Amino acid sequence: MELKKIYKIGRIGISLTLIFLVSCNAQKTVSLKEKQVSDKVYPLLDTENSRWFYFSSASRPFGMVNLNPDTEIKGDWGGGYKYTTDTVKGFSHVHEWQMSGVSVMPVTVSAENKSNIFKDFYSKFSHQNEIITPGYHSIKLDRYQIKAELTSTLRVGFHKYTFPAKAQKAVLFNLNTILGPCENTNGKLEKNNDYELSGSLVLSTNFRRPKPLTVFFKVKTKQPIASIERDVETGNYLINFNEKATEVLMKVGISYTSIENANSNIEIELPHWDFNKTVKDSRKEWSDLLGRIKIEGGTETDQRRFYTDLWHALQGRKMISDANGSYPDNTGDTFKVGHLPLNPDGRPKFNHYNSDAFWGAQWTISNLWGLVYPEIMEEFVYSLMQYYKDGGIIPRGPSGGNDTYVMTGASATPFIVSAIQKGIVKDDLEAIYIALKKNHMPGGIMEKAGYEHNTNIGGGLKYYLEKGYVPYPLPEGNFGSHEDGASQTLEYAYQDWTLAQLAKKLDHKEDYDYFIKRSKNYKNVFDQSIGWMRPKNVQGKWRENYDPYQYENGFIESNGAQSTWFVPHDIEGLANLMGGKEKAIMKLNQQFETAKKQNYTSGTSHDAELHPEFSRIPVNFGNQPSMQTSNIFTLLGRPDLTQYWTRNVVKTTFSGLSPATGYNGDEDQGLMGSLNVLLKIGLFQMNGGADKEAVYQIGSPIFNKISIALNPKYYSGKTFVIKANNNSSENVYIKDIKFNQKAVPNFSLSHQEITNGGELILQMSDQSNLEKH
Repeated sequence: MELKKIYKIGRIGISLTLIFLVSCNAQKTVSLKEKQVSDKVYPLLDTENSRWFYFSSASRPFGMVNLNPDTEIKGDWGGGYKYTTDTVKGFSHVHEWQMSGVSVMPVTVSAENKSNIFKDFYSKFSHQNEIITPGYHSIKLDRYQIKAELTSTLRVGFHKYTFPAKAQKAVLFNLNTILGPCENTNGKLEKNNDYELSGSLVLSTNFRRPKPLTVFFKVKTKQPIASIERDVETGNYLINFNEKATEVLMKVGISYTSIENANSNIEIELPHWDFNKTVKDSRKEWSDLLGRIKIEGGTETDQRRFYTDLWHALQGRKMISDANGSYPDNTGDTFKVGHLPLNPDGRPKFNHYNSDAFWGAQWTISNLWGLVYPEIMEEFVYSLMQYYKDGGIIPRGPSGGNDTYVMTGASATPFIVSAIQKGIVKDDLEAIYIALKKNHMPGGIMEKAGYEHNTNIGGGLKYYLEKGYVPYPLPEGNFGSHEDGASQTLEYAYQDWTLAQLAKKLDHKEDYDYFIKRSKNYKNVFDQSIGWMRPKNVQGKWRENYDPYQYENGFIESNGAQSTWFVPHDIEGLANLMGGKEKAIMKLNQQFETAKKQNYTSGTSHDAELHPEFSRIPVNFGNQPSMQTSNIFTLLGRPDLTQYWTRNVVKTTFSGLSPATGYNGDEDQGLMGSLNVLLKIGLFQMNGGADKEAVYQIGSPIFNKISIALNPKYYSGKTFVIKANNNSSENVYIKDIKFNQKAVPNFSLSHQEITNGGELILQMSDQSNLEKH
């Protein structure tokens, strides 16, 4: 597509033409010429709907350091880099689930501002003078006329500041401040020598993370430090430079265990001062990962949006372990430093991770990572098990070395079982099973509602085991968030089914029978008289004056209409409750017809779901509970409707490139990005890949050709290729389907078939084989 024909985007009118030219500019700035896959990423996507961990420009995949400018520093939601705010308030190194830290700001000191520089140091900027590509961010601070360039390794932020020639150069360390989801307190900084500083700060507790955490950091500069000043009132520090050169280079290594390990992270990962090399290395690392999926066809915007989605799938969920394997263990009564197991070469066998919930992971990262990035999925399983070894429980959303109990249920179970069924995790399966089973029994994580730190009542597991459902409301009262009994029942039933699959694999017949029986509990909250899932109270009476379109009326971040379809492990059983497949198809199809009027989402942001009008949508692709629904049709024998509605959802809701929109809801650290990738390549696992064959349903890809490079350490095949012949925006239906020249029954392929490699050929048409739509 010609650049002149690309539409302007966003309310401020930045155009894709500009963004593209700016990307090219970035290559010149850092002495890069060769175009790579990462150049297609549009980092500004949805940045008007900012969230603290959402945007992370100068970072490596899953890196501990997530360095970027902050334009809003107060609050988890709306914090971090927000496109519509024109003021830089610092460059901070930690943008993570319930964590923040080490904010710095280059400044010029003059007679006019010297007396107030510790309080008044923010600077306006313009997007016109900003360059962003994965692994690199450049921005001009208008107030000081400083050009700030940022990049990083996994654990080290690398800064390059170009100051005005005659200015007094300094860097302010804003160590005692509200920053994102928590306060940074007790900030300390000391000068070790003319080129080194050491410091620390404490992340205060909050509603979600009830234990404090110390962030240690080491600073190294290429130019000598003239002096260090501390402001008594703010507790912050100013680092002055007297170097005549206009350029200042600074490394900031962080650690959650010690200053020594922060220094070690620098020595191991960034021993040199070649800023351009670091940018180049970061760019290559991103391109190597993004390039595992190669696409042909579609518009330039389609391709850019696709790689932006994939970038999001790989930029959430950050590591907390040092390069030498040390990590913060906050699972006990007292904090301690843990040490990961090492390989014979002395390197850690895996990294340890911070993570938002795995709630919804069965339809997102479980599918995507398991196929394209199995090494990442394996690491996360080992990390989750490390939490179990330390604290006796597999978490569902750990932060700061301990679980936050975010959301509900045992959401890590489907993720781990999927990794096992796909052959990614092969060792210690019995120990893993024991750990998973613990979470599904009294004393386990299913007993806890969201952020329920000190009690074990809000999950309603007692009633789930006794009565086969979690009552709503819970008679004992409120003990945590999301005490929505109908949703909890549906969630537990699915997770029980996934655990049953592992029990079967390991020949635990009694356990298999027990958990399979529990997996049928979804039937206990389906009211056949009205055809909807419906909350019950503790006496077993259906909720009176029930409205299936009322938001969070016994359902978590959804309404009854959306969550009625949350039975990923038994779609056929659900259809039978509805009166058979034909009635189920008609019901779901009508929900999509209605949802189409609202573009399939509850507004364009997560908080819009609470809007009285937006919240009544029967299908919402802006949040996890119903984002699988378009793929249900395939399992009901109508793959044509999956093809039709999925392509409609993608085209209407997930195709633009704009700061104003993108995921139209809750992008929980890569979940929505992963979903978009899967919908656009036409691969989906309804049950999360937890069945023995780990089956994928085949959908309608938006590209003409998709080539997935398979990791040879895990899979025997070299590539899996999807060719969609005669594909177009109108030709959404699959007229014929063959894999390695053989017919494909039921529009499904097993994980092993796909990872053995081969070619899936789809003949596309504008007419359904089953029924004209």
